[in-house]
Amino acid sequence: MHLFVFGYGYSASHFVDSLDKQQVTVEAVTVRSRDKAASVAAHGLKPVVFDGEHPGDGIDGALYRATHILVSAPPGHPAPEGARVGGANARSGDPVLRWYFDEIAHGSPNLQWIGYLSTVGVYGDHDGDWIDEDAELKPQSERSKARIGAEEAWADLGRTRGVPVAIIRLSGIYGPGRNNFVNLRNGTAKRLVKPGQVFNRIHVADIAGATKLLADQRLGGVFNVTDDEPAPPQDVVLHAANLVGAEPPGETDFAVADLSPMARSFYGENKRVSNRKIKAAGYTFRYPTFREGLESVKGDYGKG
Repeated sequence: MHLFVFGYGYSASHFVDSLDKQQVTVEAVTVRSRDKAASVAAHGLKPVVFDGEHPGDGIDGALYRATHILVSAPPGHPAPEGARVGGANARSGDPVLRWYFDEIAHGSPNLQWIGYLSTVGVYGDHDGDWIDEDAELKPQSERSKARIGAEEAWADLGRTRGVPVAIIRLSGIYGPGRNNFVNLRNGTAKRLVKPGQVFNRIHVADIAGATKLLADQRLGGVFNVTDDEPAPPQDVVLHAANLVGAEPPGETDFAVADLSPMARSFYGENKRVSNRKIKAAGYTFRYPTFREGLESVKGDYGKG
């Protein structure tokens, strides 16, 4: 595997860290700033600064060598004048397709697989019902609508290029350094109560594991990468507090909570997302519910 990563953030970095470097060559990873590039280079990787508004130096050559591409860069604004894409790809607002559609679709002679990290937010609200990858897409937020456009554009590129594209839809991401224990320690944890509301979650280690399985097997299609047990958010915070003997925050009625528009929008989408398809592909979750996942990161409560 010769891997190129667009968007070296929390999930993508854990995926890269999980790989056997004796078997995988990481050709390059993109970051948005020179400071981040220096930090990444210090860990032995080859960073390229790419902000989505301009092409990045060295990307073309790395794409030429790549057998696998992982895309973890979110869609942004529509393509500016002069971007090297056209048609549906320009409308998608995807920063990678904006500049590198031709290189990927018609170059990259060794390319075998593309993975695109998306979100279960594309499903919108399903009144708490169980859904799978065939469920109707009813996005409510502009960011989720943009994700659907990007998913479709990447799938189109895969058909043009003749390589499998895995659309990996993720639920609420947590893991080391990003979890309820950090919020409890910092005093920012909340127990918002909205009757009937549930969310799925996914540990970052399972994102890495499921992505590796799809990449190794060169599988395309849509896959929900999410846990087994969607649960009320206030219950998860309480469980975390009990694990470390912390005082849990009091319950707050969602209707009167002081929330940002983005935070409030998450609660407008209620669904239980099935992971049967990724399991059928052969993946076994390390942290199938929030209980195992929180146990693995409870040490974060004592840090800081």
